[in-house]
Amino acid sequence: MQRHTINIIVRYTIFLSLILLVDPILAQRPNIIYIMTDDMGYGDLSCYGNKKFMTPNLDKLASQGVKFVNAYAAAPVCTPTRTALMTGRYPAKLPLGLLEPLRSPKKDSAYGLTKDIPSLGTLMKASGYETVLIGKWHLGFMPQHSPTKNGFDYFFGIHSGGADYISHKGENGTRAYDLYENDSLVYKEGYLTDLFSQKSVSFINQKHNKPFILMITFNAPHWPWQGPTDLAYPDSTDFTAGGSPSVYAAMMKSLDDGVGKIMEALNESQLNNNTIVIFTNDNGGERYSDNGGLSKSKMTLWEGGIRVPAFVKWPDKINAGITTQQVATTMDWTATILKAGGAKADKNFPLDGIDLMPVLTGKYKNIHRTLYWRTFQRSKHKAVRDGKWKYLKDEKGEYLFDLNVDQEEKNDLKTKEKKRFEKMKVKLAEWEKTVLQPIPL
Repeated sequence: MQRHTINIIVRYTIFLSLILLVDPILAQRPNIIYIMTDDMGYGDLSCYGNKKFMTPNLDKLASQGVKFVNAYAAAPVCTPTRTALMTGRYPAKLPLGLLEPLRSPKKDSAYGLTKDIPSLGTLMKASGYETVLIGKWHLGFMPQHSPTKNGFDYFFGIHSGGADYISHKGENGTRAYDLYENDSLVYKEGYLTDLFSQKSVSFINQKHNKPFILMITFNAPHWPWQGPTDLAYPDSTDFTAGGSPSVYAAMMKSLDDGVGKIMEALNESQLNNNTIVIFTNDNGGERYSDNGGLSKSKMTLWEGGIRVPAFVKWPDKINAGITTQQVATTMDWTATILKAGGAKADKNFPLDGIDLMPVLTGKYKNIHRTLYWRTFQRSKHKAVRDGKWKYLKDEKGEYLFDLNVDQEEKNDLKTKEKKRFEKMKVKLAEWEKTVLQPIPL
């Protein structure tokens, strides 16, 4: 009997080995956790210089991999950035990405992500991944726009741009209840940030028969400004009202605590070594944010509106404690995730981002990037970053900055660097020919 059992174990071991030989990708593909926060300022984390409160769990995560100091959002507001993340393309190449942001089912029902556009969810699912999104969606309100119709096996979160952290009513034009599990409203008590963290931990703790991508898109620290012990906003109160530095600190603490619990679950589940963790933010901060000395804030193309914290860890593959000067943007995370997951973009919808893994693993030095932005509905700005140089146009004029020495954008060099200034304007004009015309409000 004992010999029979041993023979079974040996045969099973050989069988597993043959499977891995036939499909080595199955054994090598990593799990991926992508964490995105909402409206966080560039300097809101203590590892990026914040002195008003501490973010120990996020600081620890940043120290375990590569920290970016030149990472950007694809737009200075959420819907276009999320469009870029899901499609890997400049947001202005899709009608949905022209909305700054998507407002409500009544006003913007025609706009949303659909299965007609290959998305991160559909491409990763086709590559054999379990696909999960927990948190904020903000890419359409109609049934065909749902995360579950766009490649995600499971969704728990809100459809709106913002929601009351206590009552879970959305900023969707009607203050309707807005917490969903898959395609059904689900009524749960609890602070939204904590609920998203708990759902993420629960998923990690499940048994996994294939690699997974877990996208955790926190709405924190986006307004309404509420800490875990605060009351719900009355329906008559504007979500952008109220708040204080202490409330904002409480929101950040809940966010940081949640990330700590997620990372603890990853370790306890023994999934840490084969999991890539990417952390970033969707645009610059607002009223109570610390933008780290950068100019302006959300809704602008000054650095405070688009430069964001970002870091990546992958034990044994990415060295810890590294700070990189590599310029990166939202679409790069898409390209990096797809490459790591063995997924390929649709040839009819080519990616605008690049795979950053060669830089993260030290195989390549920094890659020269030229990035473009345009806003129209809430502000009328245009910008190009080409290497260290940035051209910017806003309602008051045009500027040229050397970001290597002037991250605060105080020293306009357009007169001193006339040729470079004109060359970057030409580049911007050529890029605009490749995107859609803006949509007026």
